[in-house]
Order: sequence, then structure tokens, then C-alpha cells
Amino acid sequence: MTFCNINDNRLTYLRVVVQNSPFRIDKQLKLRMVNSVSSQNNLVSVRNLTFSRGSKKIFDDISLDFQRGKITAIMGPSGTGKTTLLKLIGGQLFPERGSIFVDGQNVHQLRRSDLYDLRKRLGMLFQSGALLTDMTVFDNVAFPLREHTHLPESMIRTLVLMKLQAVGLRGARDLMPNELSGGMSRRVALARAIALDPMMILYDEPFTGQDPISMGALVHLIKSLNTILGLTSIIVSHDVHETSVIADYIYVISEGKIVGQGTPAEIQQSDSEWVQQFMTGAADGPVHFHYPAKEYVDDLLSSGKRY
Repeated sequence: MTFCNINDNRLTYLRVVVQNSPFRIDKQLKLRMVNSVSSQNNLVSVRNLTFSRGSKKIFDDISLDFQRGKITAIMGPSGTGKTTLLKLIGGQLFPERGSIFVDGQNVHQLRRSDLYDLRKRLGMLFQSGALLTDMTVFDNVAFPLREHTHLPESMIRTLVLMKLQAVGLRGARDLMPNELSGGMSRRVALARAIALDPMMILYDEPFTGQDPISMGALVHLIKSLNTILGLTSIIVSHDVHETSVIADYIYVISEGKIVGQGTPAEIQQSDSEWVQQFMTGAADGPVHFHYPAKEYVDDLLSSGKRY
């Protein structure tokens, strides 16, 4: 068994290598080889997904693929169901029709224990960070290790410091969440998301509310960690520039349908007026600036009701 340092500019990460093959430690303290890329290159496959909330149809018979080792972005305006899609992938919500396969397993046909085992292999970066406010930075990152493994505290300490080093916050390990800036909170949440060495990370609006420096640091971290750790990443976002910089493939969703898909370059060249309006932030287009109403002059001249 040897230890290898992997360096990427600001990012340093320690990885265990046994006979040139990467391994993980599961909660029984056994070593098992990380899944290699098979002929079926999709880690997540969504097929003919339909999902509604009340009378509102969120997804209408859509199909998506998320390739192993790639960063795939789900984009679209607020309220189009981007976060809902993450909950469906994680098995928190059930579709009306269709299926979702994660690493060859039909998520919504798994027994509860098997679903929980699958979730341990998924990391989640919540939109707000969702740090536990009464725990230090160290204890927040250690929490999933203490909860899901039987590792001794000495090894947990080593792993936590490795994760915090990866996001540049090893020196902040004794701080409380209310002592962190917004960008630091998001980075601590990212360290917690990779604590169990997941095969995939789900990012829910990772760039929202970040200053330019924090945003740049997150963009760098997401891309670097995905490459160095061999992760698969799904990013839900409406931040066009930042997401386009790091995404390998983009789906644009609106009104329950996929209105555009492709590499960032292909999306930028899309002939869809709706996609172009979203990507450029134009005030008017297929999505109108004005809410539907009668003619303006007629409205002004009509007696109408008193306000």
C-alpha cells in the first residue's frame, strides 16, 4: 500500500493506491475497487420521466443521460424543477411514470436499506450549504464518517484534514458556521460532501449568492475534484457563465421539456430562440417581459374596478 500526492495548482489531495488501483474504505473497513468505466458509460439514466405537483406538470416524458466522469449541468429559469430532478435521482420523490437508473440500479424499485446504501455513494452540496450550526467545521465534515463508518477517531481526523485541505480550509477547522463567510460555508459543505469518497456529487445552485472570488474558487474546486477524484457531477444552476466554463454537457429545461442540450459550444450556437434568450439574459423574447394582459391603451381608458 502506498500513498500518492496529487497536485493541481492550489489543490493537493492524498489518495490511497493499492497495486496501482484506487480503493475506498467502506463502513466494514474493507477495501473495494472503485467501479471502472464500463461499456455502459452512463452513471445515471433517466427514461421517460413524468412528474407533477398538483395540476402543474414539472416534467413531461423527458429522458437524460449523465456520463461517468463528466460534469453535466441542468439549467433553466427558477421554478422549472431543477432541484426536483435531484430529489428524484436521490429517491426522495417518486415519478408518476418513467424510471431512473443510478449505477445500474433502478432507484425507485430499491428496498429502503439498498436505497440508503446507494445514497452513501452520493454526495450532495445543498443550495444553502446546510451546515450543522452547533458543530465546528471539523465536526461537520466528520459527521458522515462517524455516522456511516466504524473508523477510529485517529483515522477520522486524518480524513477530515485531507478533505479540508482539498478545499483550502484546513486552518478553519475549529471555527463555527456563523464565523464563516458564504463562500467558506459552501466550501466546508463541499468537503463534507466528499467525506465518504462518493462516486457522484449533486450540486444544487452552488454559485448562488457568491462574490466573484468565492465563485471562482468554487468553479476551480468543482472541476479539479471531479478530475482528480474521478467523480461524476450533476450541477443544477441558472448561472450561465460559471456553469458553461466547467460543464462537459448541458441540458436546458423549460415547461417540463428539454428545450436544448449539447456541449457548451453547441448550446451557445443553438438555433432555439428560447435557449438563446436564456443564455444571453435578454429581457424579452419567447419568455416575455410583460405578463399577459389586455391592450395597454384599452386598459388605461376602461373604467375598471376601483383600487
